Amino acid sequence: MEWARRLLIIADDVIHIAVAVLLVVAALVMLGYAVMNFTDLSVVSILLVLNDALFVLIIAEVLWTIIRYLRREKFSVAPFLFIGIISSLRRILVIDAQMSLGEGERSFNQSLMELGMHVAIIFILVVAYYIVKKARTLEARAD
Repeated sequence: MEWARRLLIIADDVIHIAVAVLLVVAALVMLGYAVMNFTDLSVVSILLVLNDALFVLIIAEVLWTIIRYLRREKFSVAPFLFIGIISSLRRILVIDAQMSLGEGERSFNQSLMELGMHVAIIFILVVAYYIVKKARTLEARAD
């Protein structure tokens, strides 16, 4: 039974390594795509580059989570809070760009509601991050 457990652990590590390699490739492709989008200094071009750069940061956070797992480090919720914050920021940028350029099929009120929702999500995630950091500090003091 022990050999089966070891085999499954090795298989799990191989899968995580394969996903990590794919994430690195995806991040490099997105960086290349961002460079290609940076053709001029227009608002649309800059927003596309910023959107792509934030997506690369999301990929990097997921990659670090996998690396921590492979090192057998303690699980942390903080990277997922960062991913949520970055994702909401990306969406706010897209909505703002659509509103300023007059694109999109949604009404002004729908766009404002979605912007407000993402601002609230960011606020909640920042508060959650503060609570996590405070709990870690209290835990370290207790040890």
